[in-house]
Amino acid sequence: MKRRRFVAVLGSAAMAWPVVGDAQPAGKVARIGLLGFGTALAWAPRVEALRAGFRDLGYVEGRNLAIEFRWAETVKQLSELAAELVRMNVDVIFANSSTEVEIARRATATIPIVFAAHADPVGLGHVATLSRPGGNITGLSAVLTDLVAKDMEILKEALPQATRIGVLYSLAAPSHAPALQAIAAAGQRLGVQVTAAPLQTVADIESAFATMKRELVGGFLVPATTFTLSHRALLAELALKHRLPGLFGARENVEAGGLMSYAPDHRDLTRRATLYIDKILKGAKPADLPIEQASKYQLVINLKAAHAIGVDIPESLLVRADEVIE
Repeated sequence: MKRRRFVAVLGSAAMAWPVVGDAQPAGKVARIGLLGFGTALAWAPRVEALRAGFRDLGYVEGRNLAIEFRWAETVKQLSELAAELVRMNVDVIFANSSTEVEIARRATATIPIVFAAHADPVGLGHVATLSRPGGNITGLSAVLTDLVAKDMEILKEALPQATRIGVLYSLAAPSHAPALQAIAAAGQRLGVQVTAAPLQTVADIESAFATMKRELVGGFLVPATTFTLSHRALLAELALKHRLPGLFGARENVEAGGLMSYAPDHRDLTRRATLYIDKILKGAKPADLPIEQASKYQLVINLKAAHAIGVDIPESLLVRADEVIE
């Protein structure tokens, strides 16, 4: 039986990574363009993970490293900022997920693009294969179609009486279309109907909850996306208001007051993405760097949120949880 770890405060200490190799040659400043969909505040934990990864590799901002941050609140802004980074001729573009990668690849076929949490790089045609990406894109991946099927199983275990599940998906995330198909298949297997609600603006979030309440859903699922990460406080607030239990694709949503998450450690993936960037800066080609798949997934449960919503989490899930927030 896996031992539970209860935490009373939010957040966790960063893992210590060994220093690997040397950074850029003296006098050379690496310019990294970070293309982010959302706000700087929402991205803060992952930005710190990125910076920690660079520090462990010997990079010092202002000396041999410059990070050009570009934050977008709409897909149109994201496209404009990607073009701006290309005009600046940065050495590497860091594009976290399929949303940012899709925009970045339209902007350049030559500047290397590194991702940390791409949900389906092969399926979406962003790379040729995991072992030989080809082109100018590489990084780390978590297969969303497999992940959301597991999410549905966990949510059904938590809510055995539920016959209808809501799904909040992002229209800006290319990976969410195949994920919806996987969710529908899992729902059919589990004997539950799926109510899908697309998200593009903040107003869509409130509309989605109104729809789910009207459709009498027993709970909801939110596949990971930078949009829902940016608006995690609102999602938690509305879940509490409507007393709807939700399972999220990022632990930050649970730290903000959501009920549960089952996901890879996105901060660790972000930190590890710096290893790819470092290799590229030293001459490696993205086409030759195999894509690494996430292997460790964490189940995080917020008991405080469960009590507030009025949900009893089964002991079978609690004993499997990696973290339980009280």
